[in-house]
Amino acid sequence: MDAEKDGEGHRLDPQDWGTFRAETARLLGDCLDRLEGARDYPWRSPPGDLRQAVALNDVEAPRPLAEVYEQIRRDIMPYATGNTHPGFFGWVHGTGSPVGVAAEMVAATMNANCGGRDHGAMQVEAAVIDWACALAGMGEDAFGLLTTGTSQATLLALAAARVRAFGLDVRKSGIRNLPEVAVYVATGAHACIGQALEVMGHGSGALRHIALNGAMGMDLAALERAVARDVEAGIRPLAVVATAGSVNTGVFDPIEDIANFCEAQGIWLHIDAAFGFWTLLAEAPWRDLAKGIGRAQSVALDFHKWMAVPYDCGACLISDRELHRATFANRPEYLASADQGLAGGTPWFTDYGIELSRGFRALKVWATVQAIGTSALGAAVSDNCRQARLMGQLVVASPHLTLAHPVVSNLCCFYPARGDPAELAAQMQLAGGYVFSTTEIDGRSCLRAGIVNHRTTSSDIRAAIGALEALVDGGLAPEG
Repeated sequence: MDAEKDGEGHRLDPQDWGTFRAETARLLGDCLDRLEGARDYPWRSPPGDLRQAVALNDVEAPRPLAEVYEQIRRDIMPYATGNTHPGFFGWVHGTGSPVGVAAEMVAATMNANCGGRDHGAMQVEAAVIDWACALAGMGEDAFGLLTTGTSQATLLALAAARVRAFGLDVRKSGIRNLPEVAVYVATGAHACIGQALEVMGHGSGALRHIALNGAMGMDLAALERAVARDVEAGIRPLAVVATAGSVNTGVFDPIEDIANFCEAQGIWLHIDAAFGFWTLLAEAPWRDLAKGIGRAQSVALDFHKWMAVPYDCGACLISDRELHRATFANRPEYLASADQGLAGGTPWFTDYGIELSRGFRALKVWATVQAIGTSALGAAVSDNCRQARLMGQLVVASPHLTLAHPVVSNLCCFYPARGDPAELAAQMQLAGGYVFSTTEIDGRSCLRAGIVNHRTTSSDIRAAIGALEALVDGGLAPEG
């Protein structure tokens, strides 16, 4: 009998739940095997025909589930970024954790939209935000929301800064009647700040790059001079962005001193704490690097880096909950609240950002903190800083490598005695074992290690530097 005529319609759930359970349980086992054996899975270059191999051709009819899962195993799983491997030091890529896999599975099962309405996922996210605000040392009026990452969080924070500076009318009239604005960042600050200003219509030309005071971060005297020049020229200082863990060198700006200056000048202080936020959980001396972060009007951070939460998950924390909500709240009639029922409940996170459709990111954060605990998470942060310090010591002792910048937290940058750093990094990656990235310091290209991997050991650090020394010294293929 025709299903449509019979009124049954068409369903997307498995017709054979038993087969689905068995095949999916097997795939989950493969995922856990991969994490348990993370050392066996470094980055591998994907084959040139992979795009064609996974092309969505002839998909009108379903394929057997076993075939789909087998292609995932064969053509997709082997070619990840490699950041779960303990020899991965490239960029600042987090590693994830097994409990995060389980949480993602539950979140996908619930399939909650965390834009609003009265359901449990909303309260889990609120609890995560409350915890992050308390850890930062922000006041009782602070709140925020989870984001895709620090880039999105920075845009939200600067939008709130603009509303505080120019009033709610800016939401309707835009920037056409505003004076020129300026945002102050240390030289080498993350590119997302300029991108946020571009999206907001002010342009990246509104950025003022403030000189560094060596490993001490932003030069406060240079900041004071830059602000004074702009005020004299009729340019409105919109925000100072202090960095807690710079993308190039891991340096922390002098947050307390900058907070004092911003407070005296009435300027919004935003902290880019993408990974450096989590030094708050570390042991001394690293836990003091972010001292004063709670004095900021806004903080951007990532859970998917040093917290080992699966991608993606960041957060925007803002000290003034009402200002934050006023900056973004826009409820059309079809999103009206109710006193009871599913349309009730607070908060609605769509009132605090630009997304209405939002996944249940909070569960993987909540589960990570609950199942691992802040003591172990902080110990992993301390370990990584200690490992970066060890790498710096090995570099200093090496006749083939030269330290490019003092090691402050979890980043180590150095110059090879010979060879192009980009080519050396590529050879190390292709050998299958150790991933370094590159950057520029003082106009000179260098190798860079950003260590946020809870699986990394001091033995990995020693082996990686030894392999790199051999490559620089004799052009030998490094061992993975």
